[in-house]
Amino acid sequence: MSGQQVETLIVGSGFAGLGAAVRLDRAGRRDWLLLEKADTLGGTWRDNAYPGCACDVESHLYSFSFFPNPDWTRTFARQAEIRSYLEDVADHHRLRGRIRFGAHVTGAEWDGTGWDVRLADGSALRARYVIFGTGALHEPAVPEIEGLDRFAGTAFHSARWPHGEDLHGRRVAVIGTGASAIQFVPAVAPGVEHLTLFQRTAPWVLPKPDKPIRDRTRRAFRRAPWLRAGYRAALYWRHEAMVLGFMHPRLMELAERVARLHLRRVFAGDPELRRTVTPDFTMGCKRVLMSNDYYPALRRGNVTVETAGIARITERGVVTADGVLHEVDTIVFGTGFRVGSSAGAGLGRMAITGRDGVKLSDVWRDGAQAFHGTTIAGFPNLFTVVGPNTGLGHSSMVLMIESQLNYVLDAMALVDRNRAVAIDTRADVQEEYNAELQRRLGAAVWGSGGCASWYLDGDGHNRTLWPGYTFTFRNRTRRVDPAAHELVA
Repeated sequence: MSGQQVETLIVGSGFAGLGAAVRLDRAGRRDWLLLEKADTLGGTWRDNAYPGCACDVESHLYSFSFFPNPDWTRTFARQAEIRSYLEDVADHHRLRGRIRFGAHVTGAEWDGTGWDVRLADGSALRARYVIFGTGALHEPAVPEIEGLDRFAGTAFHSARWPHGEDLHGRRVAVIGTGASAIQFVPAVAPGVEHLTLFQRTAPWVLPKPDKPIRDRTRRAFRRAPWLRAGYRAALYWRHEAMVLGFMHPRLMELAERVARLHLRRVFAGDPELRRTVTPDFTMGCKRVLMSNDYYPALRRGNVTVETAGIARITERGVVTADGVLHEVDTIVFGTGFRVGSSAGAGLGRMAITGRDGVKLSDVWRDGAQAFHGTTIAGFPNLFTVVGPNTGLGHSSMVLMIESQLNYVLDAMALVDRNRAVAIDTRADVQEEYNAELQRRLGAAVWGSGGCASWYLDGDGHNRTLWPGYTFTFRNRTRRVDPAAHELVA
């Protein structure tokens, strides 16, 4: 298969892809090309630009250790500022000249010495290594609801927010109560005629300690890098302490008390609505959310929380299971992303063929799994950053990305030292590793009785989260264990 040849192809231009590019350059491996299917970089922080979009991890922790930003303007950065930060990463490290935009990868095939990577336009490229940094949250999940195609108004997912669309004065239906919805509902509610929030499950919501970072603080961080580093370290260890609650469900009761106090304070004058938005599952089972304005938005006179299930959608609006028609002009889906069994960027839906003609879609049919979320047995020289079981419920994913990149670079160095063609993971080692993960996850809050969330696949296995501390993951990925792998001559 003809086409441009490089040592390494990187797929995706979010934190994972840009981080991989910088780390390759720093290691002296400058023969790489980054493929991005969109016209601009940014990954999830490009795609998710809905009103109110912001990070739920503090800015100074949600950034690369090798490219600190002393000038974050808020404790929790908003979408535009994070996107700008990623643009700065690309500019500062002179990456743009090696990013090919509009390059949508559809598949890849290993031929014994390298990967032939196919693009949607019919072209192909050749690479020795492929790093998928496409993330897990980029394919919007829109539920299949009878009649949606007949709706006469406007319908869209929050990750595809049409910025030319003016919701002012409209009757809006919001379907979903996840991390996106709790941010855009308060942002749009004041300007609409009426907003009906269709809630299937009430989320746990904690107060968000967000505030502007003062000019003098930013100046101090610029002039004294050690001060900024100390602040980041304090944030890091505070987040690591949260792991105890996730791994020992009874300890999570302390956080639940804080959340219940928050509920009682906000809904002091409306006990009925408080009962409606109080979760009925153990905190941590699903993603724990943070907001200061979500609950107050639900108390507005032009907002209704509807808990009756959705039966169908008509040309005029949403019909609930009790037969009531809720007439609306606009439907916004805050229903998250397709993750499921193919955790790790939807790779299981790509046409990826490894050794002996084995297809990744077949290997992952019963659930996505990898070794350290980074390598997959039977797929030499292929790496997945933010792959299966690398997600976090307590801290910054950038920490996990940097740890995985340590592993990727060390794997490449091991191949070089042994003058091998490729490195592959032993299937028995990967199976044992994942069996251990599932045992630990089963004993944690995500395995508690009645827990159901997008973290779990159809068989109830958690293919998404890392069950432990980030420093434990970093220690495991600091060096490649040659005994866990096979070098391909």
